[in-house]
Amino acid sequence: MSNVKLAIVYYSSTGTNYKLAKMAEAGAKEAGAEIKVVKVQELAPEAAIESNPAWKKHVEETKGVPTASHEDLAWADAIIFSVPTRFGNVPSQMKQFLDTTGGLWAQGKLTNKVVSAMTSAGNAHGGHEQTITHLYTTMMHWGAIIAAPGYTDQSAYAAGGNPYGTSVTVDQEGNMIEDVEAAVKHQAKRTVQIAEWVKSGLSK
Repeated sequence: MSNVKLAIVYYSSTGTNYKLAKMAEAGAKEAGAEIKVVKVQELAPEAAIESNPAWKKHVEETKGVPTASHEDLAWADAIIFSVPTRFGNVPSQMKQFLDTTGGLWAQGKLTNKVVSAMTSAGNAHGGHEQTITHLYTTMMHWGAIIAAPGYTDQSAYAAGGNPYGTSVTVDQEGNMIEDVEAAVKHQAKRTVQIAEWVKSGLSK
């Protein structure tokens, strides 16, 4: 049993990144971590959500998922973020959440958190890597420790070969094109393992 506390913080409009978050949860459970899966607050106007049946359906289906808070970040030893790309960047919902963490940062409560990230996009060159590196820029300011998957497992190649974090391409019907489950689980297990090493080192 691991002594690592893992927060999986995601934003998802139509469900892809919620699915990635649940895959990560499954991998982290196999590694023995204590896990919270939380979503950042939705900022889009109700009219926009209502105009997209898949978006509306996903919002209804995930009403029971807790909303992410600063307390979740402070609690966690490790954090996995999962977001869709928006024009090669982080969606505003996640960006707003990250932009409110200044108080935690000023108190040093985000220092040495082990972090990793995942994303999705509508085409193979739609900004996957850029979105993840934008997320990691914030993490560097925190003084966090980035646990990128690199090519530490063969599953990365089947998932499209993104070394920064697992990413998936989604078709017009919302289906994932690449098979990323094994890569996501490996990334989660690796994040937990690195957090174990960090916790062990800090306790000495």
